[in-house]
Amino acid sequence: MSLAAEVLDAARAQGAMIATAESCTGGLIIGALTEIAGSSDVVDRGFVTYSNAAKMQMLGIKPETLRDFGAVSEEIAAEMAMGALEHSQAQFTVAVTGIAGPGGSEHKPEGRVCFGLAGAQGLRVETVEFGAIGRAQVRAATVDHALRMLLEALKG
Repeated sequence: MSLAAEVLDAARAQGAMIATAESCTGGLIIGALTEIAGSSDVVDRGFVTYSNAAKMQMLGIKPETLRDFGAVSEEIAAEMAMGALEHSQAQFTVAVTGIAGPGGSEHKPEGRVCFGLAGAQGLRVETVEFGAIGRAQVRAATVDHALRMLLEALKG
């Protein structure tokens, strides 16, 4: 069974809906979940907020948080996860923002992804340094990590 299918089964067991808020993955997480037939019973929606304007308009991200911490930060991941919770019918949300590459900087290197998870268990944030492994690999690793976080939260 795929990781996405496990997440869907765990959501069904909880009677919970899921939403995603994605930047660096551009919708790949919601895509992985909705690729599975029958997912509509537990998948509410996905917010693809690639630009800062989209993050503010769709998720209610505060301009001062963007200014003070930048788009790739745990603070923004937290606001994205909470914004997805507030702007959906979901009980569990996962958010990702990062530098898939190529590029990055000394302060925000390629492969850094910040994750936010919101739901019944509260809010959890973490940063993972996947390294300069290539854009596609960073995005795939991000999807995998986000699904694992959701699964862990759903299994309580």
